[in-house]
Amino acid sequence: MQLSPLRTTLVAIFTTACLLFVAWMLLTPDGSLLSNANFEHDAISPNADNVYDVTRVTYSLSQPANVSIFFLDNDGQRYDFRSNKSRQSGEHNLLFSGIVDGFLMPNDSVEGTIIARVLADGDYQWVIEASNQQIRERKTGSLTINLADNTIPDIRGFSVSPSLFTPNRDGISDRIWISLFLTKEAHVDVFIIDDHGNKLPIAERAGNTPIDQQGMHTFEYEGGVDLGITPPPDGTYQVIANSLDSIGQKVSTEGQLEMKYGGVPRADIVNANVEFGDTTIVQGNQLMFTLTVENYGVSPIRTSGPEPGFQYTQNENANTHGWYEESGAWRVGIDCDTCIRDYPWRWALGKRHELTQIEDHWYLMPGQRTTITGAVTITDVPARNPLYFWAGLIHEDVEISNVNNRVDPHFITIVPKY
Repeated sequence: MQLSPLRTTLVAIFTTACLLFVAWMLLTPDGSLLSNANFEHDAISPNADNVYDVTRVTYSLSQPANVSIFFLDNDGQRYDFRSNKSRQSGEHNLLFSGIVDGFLMPNDSVEGTIIARVLADGDYQWVIEASNQQIRERKTGSLTINLADNTIPDIRGFSVSPSLFTPNRDGISDRIWISLFLTKEAHVDVFIIDDHGNKLPIAERAGNTPIDQQGMHTFEYEGGVDLGITPPPDGTYQVIANSLDSIGQKVSTEGQLEMKYGGVPRADIVNANVEFGDTTIVQGNQLMFTLTVENYGVSPIRTSGPEPGFQYTQNENANTHGWYEESGAWRVGIDCDTCIRDYPWRWALGKRHELTQIEDHWYLMPGQRTTITGAVTITDVPARNPLYFWAGLIHEDVEISNVNNRVDPHFITIVPKY
């Protein structure tokens, strides 16, 4: 006898329902949401000696549910291992090493924030709890903690210096130093958090204390500018240090820094062009020059030295007039074949009214151009004559880039006065 389409559909639905019921009964013979909850060992000793340091935790869910795993001590104090985590149906297993969410004990004296901590020695009731919109169930058992290494890897004396960070290689606050004292052997990570939540790691500076050992540690950060990398955008950033010991105890601390005027400094002599006043100079007369400098980067460029238009004599240099080299400052210089030092005659990248003052220093701002002039009175006739004179753009104690070194040499003759 041939079944009607309606009867066929009803039979298929009934068969499917029976199969699902049988599968559900096989998975949960007692009809519960949570079953087969168990801790493999009833005692552990979390101290990284590889002897009963961990125990396996297993449980089964008949339906998707939120699961919490926690511990209760004899006073009813709760310690969370997992809190309301969404889990799919089926069998689950994980390892427990005695580490729970951070908590404070009455005699604690810590400077950092305890993120994760080992349970103290003692007897506990473990609880595995599962819940969804219809059901909430829990299973319990007992666990003993013995010989736990409960010394906290605290971070003390945490500091960020300076608090205003200007990573632009101008010699002023170009680096930050993060200092901390680690009270216990542990791995330490230091990083800043950018606008997108990304971690930007900060490397530890070599010191007297070996990495990850108890003692004072210093971390140094220059924003990547030394490697030609654009630093993070200007703004206020969190600086975070985390310590993690061998059993999983974790401590965190944080500070702040303000980042400002950051960027890789970039400038050049426009069109690599230098105009000298003449190619023949009579002894006692001046060699004059004119050139233009442009800041084509995104960060201000600090400058120092005598203003454009300043006049030297041949046997003088910038130091003669008190304009000593300054790490991170930019200056225009003139050099020659017989000069006894590199670029003895130097000038600032503009007059004060052309520059911008930032705190106690003067800067050529991004996108700005200035014209530099100057003169050197030639007092001696060099043994090598004629000889080359040229210009350079000097980033003092940092570099003279190839594009800004020995720019536009001119072959100039010095004529004796008599």
